Amino acid sequence: MTSNNATPEIPDPQPDGPPPSATTSPPTGAPQGTSAAPKPRTTRAGVVWAAVVVALLALILLIIFILQNQQPVNVFFLGLAGTVSLGMALFIAAVAGGVLVAAAGAARIIQLRSDARKIRRTQPKSNSA
Repeated sequence: MTSNNATPEIPDPQPDGPPPSATTSPPTGAPQGTSAAPKPRTTRAGVVWAAVVVALLALILLIIFILQNQQPVNVFFLGLAGTVSLGMALFIAAVAGGVLVAAAGAARIIQLRSDARKIRRTQPKSNSA
């Protein structure tokens, strides 16, 4: 003799408002929180455009800096002497530092390419015919 101890299910009361429709729920198999619209691709033209905008903003800030620092200063370099505005002197120093960094980077790139060329020459070529 078995007894049935299961309690009868009582339906939950419906919430106020319209019942949920199939159009409001995400499609089955789609991850939660995603939309059906595809993400736009990143293009080279878009990246170049963004870089130009950032460069223009940086140049505007640089122009403002140079215009606000117009006091003349004496500059001495390798026995040469001259008078130039403070903003321009700092700008020239920054450009010179950038040239030095670019030269060091170029030297390293040339070194790495040379090493890669030597490695390719010493490796035996595989005949995959």
